[in-house]
Amino acid sequence: MKRSPANPILTRTDIPDIPPDVVDVSSVFNPGAIRVGDRDLLLLRVQTRGRETVLMVAESGDGERFSVRPRIVEIAGLKTVAERLYHIYDPRLTRIDDTIFVVFAADTDSGCRLGVAQTVDFESFELVGFGGPEETRNGVLFPERLEGRFLRLERPNRVQLAGGVTTGSEIELAESDDLVTWHSLGPVMAGRLHYWDELIGSGPPPIKTRAGWLHIYHGIATHFASANIYQAGVVLLDLADPRRVLARGRNNILEPREPWELVGQVPNVVFPSGAIVAGYDEEGFARPESIVRVYYGAADTVVGLATATISELLDACSV
Repeated sequence: MKRSPANPILTRTDIPDIPPDVVDVSSVFNPGAIRVGDRDLLLLRVQTRGRETVLMVAESGDGERFSVRPRIVEIAGLKTVAERLYHIYDPRLTRIDDTIFVVFAADTDSGCRLGVAQTVDFESFELVGFGGPEETRNGVLFPERLEGRFLRLERPNRVQLAGGVTTGSEIELAESDDLVTWHSLGPVMAGRLHYWDELIGSGPPPIKTRAGWLHIYHGIATHFASANIYQAGVVLLDLADPRRVLARGRNNILEPREPWELVGQVPNVVFPSGAIVAGYDEEGFARPESIVRVYYGAADTVVGLATATISELLDACSV
């Protein structure tokens, strides 16, 4: 992928103060992304000086220069959740028909859970469903239903890092009739021990192409003594059965190289979370020549932008 010359495109200084808590914030990273009309919108993860997380909206006419709205996103119905919520973060955005869905992670006393919210105008947001029996994160909705059911990729947290958090090494496919109750359909792909993607999780929602579902994911190399290294890669899933992997890139497509990716709150991180495709054909497939703008968190501190074409990413699946 090619980095934007404007990188990092968003930093803590771009976040307007919203007293009393959102003032001189610590960082902004891991945004969801979507195009609405003639505007590109990002749903940002903003971290306050108290290490609390809020969501805020940024908008752009060119996909590169963003302005941040001076208000916090409130999700109606979130306060009715039975568990105490500590952080709402890492939103992923998917449009299905006329509704934009937000899949977000939330830390609770019982671990990390996924929630789903919806909006039609990016002004008001409403909770659809929250939680489940298992700790999981990195949830992304497919942009269409399969046989009437919603599909979601997610990453159960079943791996306990030594002296650290619980994470995951396998992406699974789940289905739901109502976006509230989810049932696992089984594994899709696992991490590859000793390589760049030992631990994995979904990035932006899958992109429909004529070759299959193109999915950008993150991988973590844990075998370095000094630090974990977060990178991005690609995989191609079958259109009819997304549990079937058609091709998977051997190499990463983006890795930490720039100073602002190497140094920050969490060093050595590029974390893809949002993608906007420039064009689709009349049947809803991404055109091979279309530019894909991938928005990513860098070092858990700033937001970066990198681009490639659909055909370049498909080619990378087989390398």
